[in-house]
Amino acid sequence: MEGEIGNIIQNRRPMDNVSSPTIRAMLNDHPLPKGPMPDYVEHRQGVNQVGKLSAEAVVREYDAAVKEIEALGVELADAAKKCEAMVAGVHSMVGEIKELAANYREEGKRYFLQIEDCSLMTSEVRTVCEALKKKIAAGSSLAA
Repeated sequence: MEGEIGNIIQNRRPMDNVSSPTIRAMLNDHPLPKGPMPDYVEHRQGVNQVGKLSAEAVVREYDAAVKEIEALGVELADAAKKCEAMVAGVHSMVGEIKELAANYREEGKRYFLQIEDCSLMTSEVRTVCEALKKKIAAGSSLAA
């Protein structure tokens, strides 16, 4: 059985040539990693073929996981850049909102002053009219 596993791993023998049902089931559940062995490991002298092949299969699985982790890191970095751009846009919008609020405040103040000016002018017109009425009334009582 070890020999058959070694041949399968070493020669990447197609599944249809595997005779053992147990080995077939194992290979169907866990496909063999492909590609060259990662360059950060190398086989040591004295390790038998099964040990080498097992270690190689394990390190390839870890290397595949590392590549997925690194890809996730790239995705997270891209998401962070998008978030930073969004935050910068929000800060810019907050500045515009503050400016708009200040403009509204000034416009409200301008209308406030206009209304009070109209009120003061109306009061002044009433006062002048009252004084003129009194003057006219005083003049007509003198003429009588």
